[in-house]
Amino acid sequence: MNELILKAQQALNPLFSELDEIEAINTQRVLDAFQEERISSQHFAPSLGYGYDDIGRDSYERVLSRIFGCEAALARPSIASGTHALAIALFGVLRPGDTMLSVTGKPYDTLEEVIGISGDDDASLKCYNIAYKQVDLKDGHMDIPAIIDALSDKSIKLVTMQRSCGYEVRPTLTIEDIEKAAKAIKEVRPDVDIMVDNCYGEFTDIKEPTMVGADMMCGSMIKNPGGGIAPTGGYIAGKKRLIDKCATRLTCPGIGAEVGSYAASYQPFFQGLFLAPHVVMQAVRGAMLCAAVFEDMGYTVYPPSTQKRSDIIQAIVLGSGEKLCAFCRAVQAASPVEGYVVPEPWDMPGYTHQVIMAAGTFIQGASIELSADGPMREPYAAYLQGGLTYTHVKLALERIINELKAIEE
Repeated sequence: MNELILKAQQALNPLFSELDEIEAINTQRVLDAFQEERISSQHFAPSLGYGYDDIGRDSYERVLSRIFGCEAALARPSIASGTHALAIALFGVLRPGDTMLSVTGKPYDTLEEVIGISGDDDASLKCYNIAYKQVDLKDGHMDIPAIIDALSDKSIKLVTMQRSCGYEVRPTLTIEDIEKAAKAIKEVRPDVDIMVDNCYGEFTDIKEPTMVGADMMCGSMIKNPGGGIAPTGGYIAGKKRLIDKCATRLTCPGIGAEVGSYAASYQPFFQGLFLAPHVVMQAVRGAMLCAAVFEDMGYTVYPPSTQKRSDIIQAIVLGSGEKLCAFCRAVQAASPVEGYVVPEPWDMPGYTHQVIMAAGTFIQGASIELSADGPMREPYAAYLQGGLTYTHVKLALERIINELKAIEE
């Protein structure tokens, strides 16, 4: 094993015991939810047609809402991605004349065309006369005084927060950050709903945004909650009145969440969810190790290796397109699936810059599995995420170190 990796691992070992405690608490909460809903093999059975009274679908949603400490959840294989879940939520709860306020600056690239910030799609929120405003982060944190000032606009009906950094080099929102901002917002505008983009954040802490003041949150079922097993899907969880609106948007008025079949087994969704607290902590360990190694190599990393984690993403500022490509190619070469493929930057749908992506995963796009990507723009940061096992991350790091050293020499 590379000396840099061994040194970093030794330094981090005392912190890893804290991750064990988070995993234990979250695993108990998941186990309790399964048992309270009396999950059995009958809930794994597929359904056909309309899917009326689909017990697998309905019980999974109840389990998820228990785990997330909220009233209801909409979790469907037909929700294609986290972005799709966010779009359903935005179109579901906002109406013409409303304004949404992002309090974490510009949202993730794939939401720009949904909102109407970029592109000319006549199906964006903007084309439905739904306005968009944002409050930028201040020194990497939510600017609460500026948020309160912005809320004087009475047309604002929804405040959105993006928990993870996306393709920005900035701190991830902690649960404490979300709770503090939510409390401040509700004190001046109790009528405003708060939605959190929770992608990459599930099970990294002992609480979720819906436990600390968020009215609704969205994410992907093939990322953290999928545990590396769920084959597809996305979720929206929160207050029932909001979930009902989202369900109407997903299907149609008068039907809502009552329909939606799935012709394959629900077993991978349940099993993946049960494994998720453990798998997420494996990924967090890997991210911390990566940060420590690259700190030792002289690179800027976000977050630092010893900082408390609130998502599974590790950003490494590489400073050049050549190094970014080498980093991603090393991750791909260390992948169990399509490790022979050589990634190249490409015009990925929904992104304003070319993106290079290493994703040799069993489930396409399941970045709870080890993957890496980054936009071909300054500061040329690689975003490493996932890792079903800590050992796999260590092996991949050896390849990455060797590839970058070859360039530097």
